[in-house]
Amino acid sequence: MTDTRRIRIVIGLLIALGLPFCHLGNLGKAYSGLGPRLGGEVLWWVLFVVMLVYVLRVEHEPLTSIGYRAPGWANIGLGVAFAIVAIVGIGVIFAVVLPALHMPVKAQMTSLFQEPFWFRVLLVTRAAFVEETAFRGYGFERLTELSGSTWVAAIVTCGLFTLAHYAGGGSGQVLIALWGGVVLTVLYVWRRNIWAAILCHWLTDAAGLLLAPMAGPHHH
Repeated sequence: MTDTRRIRIVIGLLIALGLPFCHLGNLGKAYSGLGPRLGGEVLWWVLFVVMLVYVLRVEHEPLTSIGYRAPGWANIGLGVAFAIVAIVGIGVIFAVVLPALHMPVKAQMTSLFQEPFWFRVLLVTRAAFVEETAFRGYGFERLTELSGSTWVAAIVTCGLFTLAHYAGGGSGQVLIALWGGVVLTVLYVWRRNIWAAILCHWLTDAAGLLLAPMAGPHHH
């Protein structure tokens, strides 16, 4: 690996793995002028575009280098199967683990149930595309290249993915994110296809943010 390549990867990793910790939602709400809903989302989508442009224009690499390759039916099927595993595990965490450990999930998580359906669809879609591209696609692939170890890349990106969820829901949400991160990391390391991970992430979040409110007392 050349020094130029190494420097470009380090800068890319700072963008992909660093910016998710920079309160992008709050900054967008404060300065975008788009209001609390769209303002909270806009900088996340900017990050998504920046990552893709960085790969194409700065690194001069194809998007296949961060997992954007044709999914095929096998990866679609595995995305659905792993989502089921993730959802069942999250159900167990909510029903058994969190009560046993006396770990609450912050009220701001359940307050999302009150948001309009279109906005929750936007949230789920943004989380799937931006987080998978940052942590699994770019983060995992470039850390693997930099360290020479898929294990190092998998552990670091899964750990950072988990920590990135603390601000949104506290310690209870971290446990849920850890489980989700493990499932998504295993899927991506196995298949190296970002669409499988995006589909798995989308379905898992949709079960919680789109379907759960319909089944509960929060539905209007």
